[in-house]
Amino acid sequence: MKRFEELFAPHLDAAYNLARWLTGNDSAARDVVQESALRAFRFLHRFADGNAKAWFLTIVRNESYTWLKASAGHHWVSIGDELPEDDAALSHGQSPELLAIHTENAVLIQQALCALPPVFREVIVLKDLEDMPYKDIALVVDIPIGTVMSRLARARAMLKLELLKLHDHE
Repeated sequence: MKRFEELFAPHLDAAYNLARWLTGNDSAARDVVQESALRAFRFLHRFADGNAKAWFLTIVRNESYTWLKASAGHHWVSIGDELPEDDAALSHGQSPELLAIHTENAVLIQQALCALPPVFREVIVLKDLEDMPYKDIALVVDIPIGTVMSRLARARAMLKLELLKLHDHE
């Protein structure tokens, strides 16, 4: 129990943040983190000395997707990484961060992030909100590091598009 607390207790906030952003639901996020902690405890013997945060967030991610697939009222669609290459908004000079500052409205940022498919939302949450290195994100999401970088670039472009749409509707 002591080893479990030392390894995973420091990452409970990150686990909740990831689950909350993926499920879009406070109650579900708490359930996902609780189930994930239980699984991490149950399978602690499988954890070698490595990156505890990445291992735990991998479990949280998997549990979040399980919840999304099983949840009534959520439409589950597998989305590829592709975006139209000639999208005019992608060439817009402002970064998502600058657009966020200009909108001066955290609710719009949250709406824009929630509008992204989970596979894109998770990389933004892990990189920009949890400040995880690319190599750790690659472990959590189980994709090559190059794919993490390209998916993050696409996710940021999608976020920028969503912010532009929301900003235009003000």
